[in-house]
Amino acid sequence: MSDNKVKIGLVGFGTVGSGVAKILLENADSIEQRTGIAMELARIVDLDITTPRPVEIPAGILTDDLDALLNDDSIDIAVELVGGTTFAKDLQIKMLKSGKHVVTANKALLAMHGKELYAQANKSDRCIAFEASCAGGIPIVSAIRAGLAANNINRIYGIVNGTCNYILSSMAGNDDDFATALSQAQKKGYAEADPTLDINGGDSAHKLVILSALAFGCDVATDDILIEGIENVSIDDIRYGKEMGYTLKLLAIAEKNEAGKISLRVHPAFICSKSALAQVSGAFNAISIFGDAVGETMYYGRGAGMMPTASAVVADIIEIAMGNSQPLFNCLKTEPVASALDSIDNLVSRFYIRLMVTDAPGTFAKIAKVLQEHNISISGILQHEGHDVNNTVPAIVTTHPSRQKNITDALSDFVKLDSVGAEPVCIRIVDIPEDDIDD
Repeated sequence: MSDNKVKIGLVGFGTVGSGVAKILLENADSIEQRTGIAMELARIVDLDITTPRPVEIPAGILTDDLDALLNDDSIDIAVELVGGTTFAKDLQIKMLKSGKHVVTANKALLAMHGKELYAQANKSDRCIAFEASCAGGIPIVSAIRAGLAANNINRIYGIVNGTCNYILSSMAGNDDDFATALSQAQKKGYAEADPTLDINGGDSAHKLVILSALAFGCDVATDDILIEGIENVSIDDIRYGKEMGYTLKLLAIAEKNEAGKISLRVHPAFICSKSALAQVSGAFNAISIFGDAVGETMYYGRGAGMMPTASAVVADIIEIAMGNSQPLFNCLKTEPVASALDSIDNLVSRFYIRLMVTDAPGTFAKIAKVLQEHNISISGILQHEGHDVNNTVPAIVTTHPSRQKNITDALSDFVKLDSVGAEPVCIRIVDIPEDDIDD
């Protein structure tokens, strides 16, 4: 590419694409001043070339002809913002084969087909940059790849889905039920008309695949991750958790134990209400990373939206133009890591268990007996007066650190008790460790 001028082609002129065009056109002078590189938006490709966008573009660069971009050898960097995992995959491969570096925000595509795309990038001696794929405007990819490169990363705790965080924050702050909070999120534009991929944990899992590959240098897939969403979260559990000093968040978690085994999971989790992650509210994201040298570092910001995501896309363009993205693939191994992944049954955690029980003598003795039989120690109990129509009351039990397999077996035994009137609710309690790095 030119020493001081870089031409950019953009495919996908929707919300984020419009933001990218806006930054490249309006901030070109300041970018050149800081980097010494002139950015030229040379081509925009979209099926819809008539609908007005919130940015004015020069005449002649908007087209519906994809070949006008692919066959233009003067375009150095191609940005894919069409979404999906079929056409977008073929498009990225064509971009790479045509000699262009690729920038994308497509987390689902990278999670599903990243291995193939990285291989093609290496074969073509090009790179794929994807800062915007994991946490919107938060520069988490560059933090792991460069800023924390001196560290062995052993833990990641992330709030990486703004939709879920907004819903849970609304439930906790406004005492809304799930349906009401979701409706409000949709009205404010924080949730899609079909929010399934957000609320079922799938979106967070895609991001965890990418972050784990970078942090641990291994090839993982969504099938390697325990995924539980927030669609069944009850306002009652949020209330009881708050009373016990906890805040509920949807967390993406990657942990490596002393034996080198990696645990990957996405699920609702109670965390201490005084912790930094518990303070992250609304549609914001935050990621806490622990390295052996640096200790804990935390990254906070807007995880979605036109301009935050566009900011990350343009940051990737600048990194490529300055020659800083080429080494990315050296840290991504292509071998599967099934042998390095730990079974969820071996997870040791604290747990919150809510049982609807008959208010009668001996009930708690039966509950305690089941827990004892499965080597589970009680750390706390909460029960309020009052009965529902079935003469049952909620009984909340929190445990000391226990093995997941033991908890699963205990839950199965609870439903066999005559004194338990409904399916138990079980939520993991995540104790985010203190930063214990010595000065």
